[in-house]
Formats: sequence, C-alpha cells, structure tokens
Amino acid sequence: DKTVSLRKDLSEMHEWITQAEEEYLERDFEYKTPDELQKAVEELKRAKEEAAQKEVKVKLITDSVNNFIAKAPPAAHEALKKELDVLITSYQRLCSRLNGKCKTLEEVWACWHELLSYLDAENKWLNEIELKLKATENIQGGAEEISESLDSLERLMRHPEDNRNQIRELAQTLTDGGILDELINEKLEKFNTRWEELQQEAVRRQKSLEQSIQSAQETDKTLRLIQESLAVIDKQLTAYIADRVDAAQVPQEAQ
Repeated sequence: DKTVSLRKDLSEMHEWITQAEEEYLERDFEYKTPDELQKAVEELKRAKEEAAQKEVKVKLITDSVNNFIAKAPPAAHEALKKELDVLITSYQRLCSRLNGKCKTLEEVWACWHELLSYLDAENKWLNEIELKLKATENIQGGAEEISESLDSLERLMRHPEDNRNQIRELAQTLTDGGILDELINEKLEKFNTRWEELQQEAVRRQKSLEQSIQSAQETDKTLRLIQESLAVIDKQLTAYIADRVDAAQVPQEAQ
C-alpha cells in the first residue's frame, strides 16, 4: 500500500532528525582541551554536510506525498499532509540549528587561535625585554653610552596596551562560555606573572641606569677639571724649562 510506504519514509526521516538533534544539539558539551574543541568543530561540519545532503531525500518524500495526494481520495490527504509539514519544519529547524552551532564553534576556534597569536606576540616582546635587561645588567662605559642603553630600553618599554587588552577580552569571551577555561587561566596567569616581573625589573633598571648616568657625568666632570688643571701645570712647567728655571727656585711647583 502506497500510504504505508510513504509513512515509513516519513518515519525514518523523523528518526534520523531526532537522532541528529540528540547527538549534536541536545547533549551538554565541555571543551577542556584544544583537541576536544577541534574534534567538535569537525564533527559539526560533518553533521551539517550530512543534513544538507538529506535535502534530496526530503524533496523526494515531498514529491511522493504530493503526487499521492493529487491522486488519492480526500480522506487520505489531511494526515499525510500534516506529517509532511511536520517533517519539513523539523528538517529546516535541524539544518538551521546545526548551521548556527557550527558557525559558533568555528568562531570559538578562531577566537582561541587569535588568543594564541596575541600571546605569542606579547611573549616575543617580553623576550626582547629580557634580553635588553641582560645586556644592561653590568654595562660599562661613559655617560653617553649608558644614556644610549637607557633610551633603547625606554623605547622598548613604550609598548602599546592593545595586545594585552585583546588577550584579556578574548580570554574572557572563551572562559565565560566554559571553553578551555582551565588551560586559558593557566596561560594567562603565567603570562601576567612574567609581564609584571619584567615590568618591575625594567623600572628598577631604568632607575639604576639613570643613577649610573649621573655618576658617570660627575666622574667625567671631575676628570675634565683634573685634565684642565694638569694642562695649566704642564704649560707652566714647560715655560719654566724653557726659561731654565731650577726646581729649587720654585719648590711648590716642583712638588
């Protein structure tokens, strides 16, 4: 009987829709690792593609029911038409929900990689600070050389807050949804601790270099005064030699 066959097709399709909803939409998902999140994205993509492929099946069932209704007695119309309408509505709702969830998870996956990208950029900057601090640890030289090192460190420290703000916002977005929260909190704690420590060390080093510059400037000034004084004495002694003045005649200069 054609009615039985059509109802069987409708029933099988309903069962598939119910199973897809239970498997991909009704379960509570937790994503604690990047692998779990990636796997979920891939599964939903496959489910979305599978649902899209079922459109051919739904169209065939629709055509079959409509053809049957066109030829069957009116008594058989209403129940079949109602079942078909329910199927089409359920199928369209399933596709819409799968598409929405797949898009959301893809955005979450992109958000995670964006967070990693910003963390990588900021950690590279912190590496540069670390190297700069080591280079200025026991710096030798005059005021000018030390001043150049201080300027170089200060330029490096004039780093925009944009990346750090992005890290904070992206992490908040993910952890608010309970996604990779433990891993993200661990990464953020490590990053923030390192950031704070290097910032504090950089401030200490800046003060130390400023003091070194001041000390070097004072030393340079003292050396310059000594050199000027020695030049005067040298000139005086040279004049004495030229005039054949004996040391006994000028005891103070002789000393």
